[in-house]
Amino acid sequence: MSVNAGTLEIRLLLAKDRPVWEELWQGYLAFYESTLAPEVTALTWARLNDPAEPMHCLVAALDGKVVGITHFIYHRSTWTTGNYCYLQDLFTAKEARNRGVARALIEAVYDRAKESSASRVYWLTHETNTTAQALYDKVASRSGFIQYRKVF
Repeated sequence: MSVNAGTLEIRLLLAKDRPVWEELWQGYLAFYESTLAPEVTALTWARLNDPAEPMHCLVAALDGKVVGITHFIYHRSTWTTGNYCYLQDLFTAKEARNRGVARALIEAVYDRAKESSASRVYWLTHETNTTAQALYDKVASRSGFIQYRKVF
């Protein structure tokens, strides 16, 4: 696939991607002004590489360099017979922004979800993330739901 002056490949995460995945993961956390204990990152990596887990990762490689990641999770729903696909995290390196990488990652999740007979792909973003919302408004519709949470 070609995007804004480059060749883009979307593929599954590979074991050799650990250093660049971690760099992008830390960039994502920094964007949301968050930090996680190293054991959480290690467990996330292990889950993403365990075929028995419902958690998956796609990477975007632009001209051979990994510049984007997305994590997605399948789960049951009381509303449909098919699973839902929750696109939990999406992040692109600064040099890859505005080049179609994020959109390609979302579309690749859509393709995987369809192949898995999922009924829906959905995600959340922070209300202040207006840059991402400009893209999201083009590739999906807003649900109108507001998230509530209690952290333990």
